[in-house]
Amino acid sequence: MLDIKWIRNNQDQVKEAAKRKGMTCPLEELLEVEEKKRQMQHRVDLLRAERNRATAQIATLMAEKNRAEADKLKEQVRSWNVSLAADEEELAHYEERFKVLMLAVPNLASPDTPEGATDQDNVVVKIVREPASFPFEPRDHLQIGEDLDILDIPRGVKVAGTRNYYLKGMGLYLHRAVQQLAIDLLTDRGFTVMDVPLMVREETLVNAAFFPAGKDQTYELQDENKWLAGTSEGPLVSYYANEIVDLSEGAVQLAAVSNCFRKEAGSAGRDVRGLYRVHQFAKVEQVVICKNDPETANLMLEQITRNAEDILDLLELPYRIVAVCAGDMGAKNYKQYDIETWMPSRNAYGETHSSSSLLDFQARRSGLRYRDQNGELHYCYTLNNTAVATPRILIPLLENHQQADGSIYLPAALRPYMRGLAAITAK
Repeated sequence: MLDIKWIRNNQDQVKEAAKRKGMTCPLEELLEVEEKKRQMQHRVDLLRAERNRATAQIATLMAEKNRAEADKLKEQVRSWNVSLAADEEELAHYEERFKVLMLAVPNLASPDTPEGATDQDNVVVKIVREPASFPFEPRDHLQIGEDLDILDIPRGVKVAGTRNYYLKGMGLYLHRAVQQLAIDLLTDRGFTVMDVPLMVREETLVNAAFFPAGKDQTYELQDENKWLAGTSEGPLVSYYANEIVDLSEGAVQLAAVSNCFRKEAGSAGRDVRGLYRVHQFAKVEQVVICKNDPETANLMLEQITRNAEDILDLLELPYRIVAVCAGDMGAKNYKQYDIETWMPSRNAYGETHSSSSLLDFQARRSGLRYRDQNGELHYCYTLNNTAVATPRILIPLLENHQQADGSIYLPAALRPYMRGLAAITAK
């Protein structure tokens, strides 16, 4: 969230940010409720002070055996307690409403974020490798998976419903190989790799700014006050929730490999076919916590994006980077890049990675602070990136590396994780 004092003094910027992102922002109601909350807090504080002074005076009067005056004050205190209870209830109402409204205010978008409303307005900033042309009729990943007996969607649907699947044999190895490749790369670059909780409290997803807007995409565990995480970003950010983070040696770099669960409500068309948009998948996620310095944040954004690029380079895949426009960017993001990998069956690039800088938006919700050289406390900046997500990455891997004999070429970087195989072949 943004700082309420900053919001009050920069209302035009808040309105402009919401407009750029195509979102509604209850700014007027927020400021009205915040003013009423402050007025009611002042009233409650005064009444509490009066009551406390009277209570102390009653003790003095009782010690002086002045019972008549003490009884009068006791009656006054009882009256104040009745008024105070009503005022505290009203204050609690304003405080709760204030929290709800604050969560509805989007983050700003960086000045260099492109204008636009949808992903069609995203701006290509880099293209790496030209898509291959095949001297044979290429197959899509579904046909490849069936021919090689490494993917079974019909039985996944039979067992778990739509958008579910089984990975078999070398399909499972490939799924695990890209994860381990990413983990090893991030470990070598100074990341602390974690296995994180996947059943998390609601406050974890509020802190990470996935809630309240993302509840319709998240699976709830009824009567548990817990939710299945759609990405390890939430648990990673909340690892230091309400703590003072030591940034004296530089940014904290965390990574996790985890299963992820998403309802994918509202998606349709070609995205629901095959492995592109499924309910359960795995992801290696990067999260960076750094000082509140815009230059450092920009540097870290480029760095974590480069990590994802290096993984795609090791996988020998054609891809492009796009600067995400304001209207296609989430409410929490300040600046965002997407990496899209070429998928022959779509004859188009498909999103496989995303990098985001949030400035202190997430840290304010999560209570992430650090001390500067003078010992003063500041909110941290946070960033995140998808190092690799699978099985989606299997689509370009299988489709781009298919060969005329029906086998799948395996890039050299994957072979140590694939039992030394140079290719996946039919049994």
